Amino acid sequence: MNHIEGVHLSDVQAVYSGPEGELWELIMGEQVHIGGMTSSMDLADKAGIAAGTQGVDLCCCTGGGMRFLVLMRKVARMRGVDATPTVIARGRARNEKAGLQDKIEFVEANVCQTGLPAGAADFVWGEDAWCYVEDKFALAREAARIVRSGGTVAFTDWVEGKTPLTAEEARRLLKFMKFPTLASLQDWRELLSAAGLRVQRAENTGRFAPHVDLYLEMIQKQFTFDALRIIGFDQAMLQMLAGEMAFMQQLAHNGKIVQGLFVAQKD
Repeated sequence: MNHIEGVHLSDVQAVYSGPEGELWELIMGEQVHIGGMTSSMDLADKAGIAAGTQGVDLCCCTGGGMRFLVLMRKVARMRGVDATPTVIARGRARNEKAGLQDKIEFVEANVCQTGLPAGAADFVWGEDAWCYVEDKFALAREAARIVRSGGTVAFTDWVEGKTPLTAEEARRLLKFMKFPTLASLQDWRELLSAAGLRVQRAENTGRFAPHVDLYLEMIQKQFTFDALRIIGFDQAMLQMLAGEMAFMQQLAHNGKIVQGLFVAQKD
């Protein structure tokens, strides 16, 4: 597993409390993950998320995934856990506006120690966010703890592809993205199994590279002014960010970083 020194939860909180987080939402939408609703529907289908169930979203950000599950999959109740107060406040406001405050609850906590009751969730959910967690085994173990027997852990995540990153590529990517660690498909298989879960799916969605192409094109052709407004019209900063995204685009097309999809069951 790739890792970098000096990147911690506080760095992630700073990103999503400031302009960088706003930029990600500008280009990726309220569902701040690769593939948006198409990805969410694919994950829900493959995990068998059923109407009337109750779930927990770990690293839920503003709760876009939870609103999708309640509105589009008729999930009865969701609890979202995140450690960044800014995104939780924004999510609560969006729930109020959508009239979903009685079905979606936010918990401010470290996702490795949520404080939620054991075995109370029908499923645990995550979308492109567990890459921000430093201790991924502790996260997998917590997911296994809070899901009921027979329940499902389903998530997508940014992972290393079949072609390994070089040490310098990993350092640059993790530093830019504020990922303390970056797992591979096999790493997650082993982590989930070690946490007592039976892995049913661990696969590359194939969505990463074309979506990075889309995001760069949107910044260059449509949202340039909007992006500059968010960062105080600092053109040098925008050029730097675009350069790092172009680097990430190259990694994606070389098969070095992909979106992984994982479904596991607690027996």
